[in-house]
Amino acid sequence: MIAGVAAGIAQYLDVDVTLIRIALAVLTVLGGAGIPVYLAGWLLIPDQVSGQSIAGDLIGSLASRTS
Repeated sequence: MIAGVAAGIAQYLDVDVTLIRIALAVLTVLGGAGIPVYLAGWLLIPDQVSGQSIAGDLIGSLASRTS
């Protein structure tokens, strides 16, 4: 809902997005692992429009600065 991470994972795994959201909520409540998983997905899952992830954009911009 915020960054589309659950929807992206659900689309990739071909499952209902509600199952992914419930799994992330359970991971968050039972130890907090859902938060880093969500943040990692936000950084690493590519955008549908550009096909580039946030981390990929950052690495690309840093690489162009050093060249």
